[in-house]
Amino acid sequence: MLYTDAMIFKKIFIGFFILIAFAGLVIFSPVDFWQVSKLKNHYPFLKPQKLGTSPEIILTRERPGSWIPLSQISKVALAAIIVSEDSSFYQHKGYDPEQIKKAIEINLKKGRYVRGASTITQQVAKNIFLTKKKSLLRKTKELLLAIWLEKNLKKNKILEIYVNIAEWGDGIYGIGEASQYYFNKYPFELTAEDGAFLAMLLPSPKRYSRTFLQKGITPFAQERIDDILAKLSQTYEIN
Repeated sequence: MLYTDAMIFKKIFIGFFILIAFAGLVIFSPVDFWQVSKLKNHYPFLKPQKLGTSPEIILTRERPGSWIPLSQISKVALAAIIVSEDSSFYQHKGYDPEQIKKAIEINLKKGRYVRGASTITQQVAKNIFLTKKKSLLRKTKELLLAIWLEKNLKKNKILEIYVNIAEWGDGIYGIGEASQYYFNKYPFELTAEDGAFLAMLLPSPKRYSRTFLQKGITPFAQERIDDILAKLSQTYEIN
């Protein structure tokens, strides 16, 4: 029997999720999922560490003073971030099968890990509960936690957490700090172009922000910003 590429990738995809389900029974305890459930009525507080290191994240009932509610953030800037980072955010259940398939195709073609497929929900799971070290075990935990996040929290809550803990430059965390640092604006004042700029930083915030401070907007960055704005112009609606 001859196997087409589509059939091979389907088998890999199915096998991947069987592995994920089995791993979930082995590597997680009820405590892990209880921590996720706490996000219903807790906020991730970023406790500053030494310059150049990631902050410690603590779950607290009291809303941090730097926390920006979703209602106080420009919708068009949010849309630019979503269309760049996770265009199907409001449709998926924590993971994007199509993006996972594309990532598998590209990684197999290149013979190494060159592309991930993390949704915004997966990034929240990783940033709060896991390390940044790349491994199959961490990716498995990330996916399982993302699915559990989606079962426990509303989409807008997940998005609000994401923009408040995301890194936007060296030592710059949260959209409130980023808005002031780059534009001297409040988050509700951000334009589509501002949002596209912030979205451009997200894949590698420390490196891209340093490059911006040294050289301004490079041709690569401008091309990325223009691409985000082009996608945004197709009309993306925040729920």
